[in-house]
Amino acid sequence: MSSIARLLRAREAGILVMLVLFALVVGLIQPRFLTAETLRIVLLAVPLIMVAAMGQMMVLVARHVDLSIGSILGFSAIAAGMIFRDHPDWPLFIGFGVALLSGALLGLFNGLVVTLFKLPSIIVTLGTLSLYRGLLFILSGSKQIDPNDIPEPLIKMAQTSPIDIPWIVIIAFGVALATHVFLTYSQIGRQIYAIGSNPAAAPLRGIRVMPVTILVFTLSGALAGLAGIIYAARFGYVNPGITGVGFEFTVIAAVVIGGVSINGGVGSVAGTVLGVLFLGAVQVALPILGVSGFWQNAIYGGIILIALVIDRTVRQGGLRGLLARGGA
Repeated sequence: MSSIARLLRAREAGILVMLVLFALVVGLIQPRFLTAETLRIVLLAVPLIMVAAMGQMMVLVARHVDLSIGSILGFSAIAAGMIFRDHPDWPLFIGFGVALLSGALLGLFNGLVVTLFKLPSIIVTLGTLSLYRGLLFILSGSKQIDPNDIPEPLIKMAQTSPIDIPWIVIIAFGVALATHVFLTYSQIGRQIYAIGSNPAAAPLRGIRVMPVTILVFTLSGALAGLAGIIYAARFGYVNPGITGVGFEFTVIAAVVIGGVSINGGVGSVAGTVLGVLFLGAVQVALPILGVSGFWQNAIYGGIILIALVIDRTVRQGGLRGLLARGGA
C-alpha cells in the first residue's frame, strides 16, 4: 500500500510540475497570462468541470465511464431554469434541488441499466447521452431559458461572495473536499476503489457491487445536475441545443490528466483538481496566445492520448518497479 501511495503522489507531483511549466512558458510568451486577473478568469473557467469531474472520477475508479453527463447537465439546467422562469418568486434552493434531483434520477437510471442488464457502461451511457438530450428538447419545447428568466441572485453567485471569491468557485472546491473525505474516510469510498481494482474479488470480500455501482452513477448524475445550475449562473442563459454538448469529453480529459486510470482502482481528488486546473489554464491561454478555439478539442484529444500512454506505461512497468523496490 505504501508503494501505491508513493505512485499516486508521484503522479500528482508530475501534474503539478506540468501545470507550473505550462504557466511559465505561456507567461514568457504573453506576460499578461501571469496576472491576478488571469488567475480569476481561470478560476471562473473550472467550477463546471470540477464539479462534474468529481462524479466522473468516482465512476472511472469503479471501472466504468459515464458519457451522458453533458446531457444530464443540460437537462438539469433546463429543468431548474423552467422553475425560475415559471415561478420567479420561488427561492433559489428549490432550483438547486430540482437540478440535483433530476441529475440524480438520470444517473440512477444509468446505474440500474448497467447493473441489472450487465451491460458495458460506455454503451449504456452513449445511448442515454442521446436519450437525455432528446428528453431535454421535449421538456423545454426547444425553447431557450433567456437571461431575464435567470434570477439575479443566481447570476451574482458567479461574480462575488463575502470573501470576494465567486460562490461557484467556493462550491466547486467544497465539492472536491467533500469527495475527498467521502472516498478516503468512508467504507463505501474504500469499496469503490476495491471494486475498480478487482471486480471479481470484490464480492468475495463482502462488498455489494451492485448497490455501490448504482450509487456511483447516481452521485455522478447529481453532480452533473449541480454543474447544470452552475452553468446557468455562469452564462446567464440555457440553450437546449448547446448546453452541455461535448462537455463529457472535457471532463474525461481533466480526469485522465489528473491520473485517474481508465482501468479502475486508481485516482485521487487532488490529481483530478490539478487536471481540471490544467485544462482551465489551457482554455484561458489559447485565446491569449492567439490560437483558434477550433484547436481546443484537438489539444484535449492529444492530451488524453498522452495521458493514456503514460497510464499504460506506469501500470505495466512503473507499478511493477515500485512494488519490487517496496518489497526489497
